[in-house]
Amino acid sequence: MSSSEKIVSRTREIAAPAATIFDLLADPSRHAEIDGSDMVQASRSSGPDRLSLGAKFGMDMKFAGFLPYRISNEVVEFVENERIAWRHFGHHIWRYELEAVDGATTKVTESFEWGTAHFPPVYEWVGYPKKHEANIDATLARLDEVVAG
Repeated sequence: MSSSEKIVSRTREIAAPAATIFDLLADPSRHAEIDGSDMVQASRSSGPDRLSLGAKFGMDMKFAGFLPYRISNEVVEFVENERIAWRHFGHHIWRYELEAVDGATTKVTESFEWGTAHFPPVYEWVGYPKKHEANIDATLARLDEVVAG
């Protein structure tokens, strides 16, 4: 399996302009609201209020619902209102791509790319690609609810 094949992604049309959705994704303080894995607990105050290319930001996380930890991320892709992606020390990438369908609807694709990780077989061994399919679906549903609310 090549690096480009080590991606899990899902797409959902959301009834909101791309700029509205992107503003939410670029605000790390709001990531816990939309996280479908229930691992993101809160952003740490050490990062910027709005993300940009190269920005570093921290998150308080919880693994398996009970094990707290902290993670630092770096924005590695950033195209205003179109694409934002970040990674942490493991080098797998979380990416959001936005494509305007019309002025009021946006096609949002979220992906988890583990081919960029330091040792991709570990991700496969623990089953992250399959687990993240459901997490991504849940995140896109929450994103839809938050921007519609």
